[in-house]
Amino acid sequence: MATSNCSSYGGNLPKILVALLAPLPSIIFYLSFLRRYSAAEADSLAVVWNWSYRHPMLLANLLFLLNVNLLFWLLGLLQSSHWMIDLYWTVIPVLLAHFFGNHPLAEYNDLRSRIVIILTWIWSIRLTHSYFRRERWHWGAREDWRFADMRLQYGKNWWWVSFFAVYLSQQVFLMGICFPLYVVHSKDRQLNVWDVIAALVCLSGVTIAYFADTQLHNFVTRNQRLKEIGKALVPTLDEGLWHYSRHPNYFGEQLWWWGLAIFAWNLDCGWAFTGALINSLCLAYVTVLVEDRMLKQQYRADAYKHYKKTTSVWVPWFKTSSAIKDKQT
Repeated sequence: MATSNCSSYGGNLPKILVALLAPLPSIIFYLSFLRRYSAAEADSLAVVWNWSYRHPMLLANLLFLLNVNLLFWLLGLLQSSHWMIDLYWTVIPVLLAHFFGNHPLAEYNDLRSRIVIILTWIWSIRLTHSYFRRERWHWGAREDWRFADMRLQYGKNWWWVSFFAVYLSQQVFLMGICFPLYVVHSKDRQLNVWDVIAALVCLSGVTIAYFADTQLHNFVTRNQRLKEIGKALVPTLDEGLWHYSRHPNYFGEQLWWWGLAIFAWNLDCGWAFTGALINSLCLAYVTVLVEDRMLKQQYRADAYKHYKKTTSVWVPWFKTSSAIKDKQT
């Protein structure tokens, strides 16, 4: 067992190093900007620091474009797998929260900032833990199944299509849903009841997502053990939160982003809800893809059809009689 663990760690080490080193260009540049701009040094690069000072949102997008889109894309091509974007999905919001909070132009209520940053860390730790638990604590063992499907679909063109499909689209999406992190650090107002509501919605979302992912992990693990001993697999998870919702993990994730948007709405930036809305629409599309995959698996198709008829899609709710639904349809 010890030999196996050492071998696994050794196989992980190159990917661990790549993942840890990949964001350093942006981090080093930003720390240099904070140090150099505060010193107000008039040198040949002063224009770079001045631009970085005046345009925090554009700077964040530029660093995302160069460091994540371009560098991660090149690393993905070299590794023949775009696994790293999934890992950094759980980290980038934390980096953005600190980026906006430490920028010289930042103006905010200190307590609200601390609450939002702590919540973002809690969300990130939960999602990172879920990612590595699902991957059995391996780094880059596989890429997202949607990317794998697109790789087959686009064939020889995937090398350049992946830049737009995997990375550039993610920038628009991720920067959009993280916009409330910028709003929170751009306006200084006293806390009120809506901040409390926003925090409770965020915490509820993270809690629901954690328990839903844990129940799903236990279900998958049980089925893997049944498969190993040659017994019939359980076709559908219909216990815990999954008894009341077909996708409680997606519901929890949506609550998190909608809660974050409430913080921005409370600071007179209601259009920040656009990011949360787009996230919900994307999860609706992913829901369709996931359920199509379920129905294509012969051992669970019939059971899942019944599960769909009786169980709420996202919002946890009581079971619906399949007989009544059959009459309605």
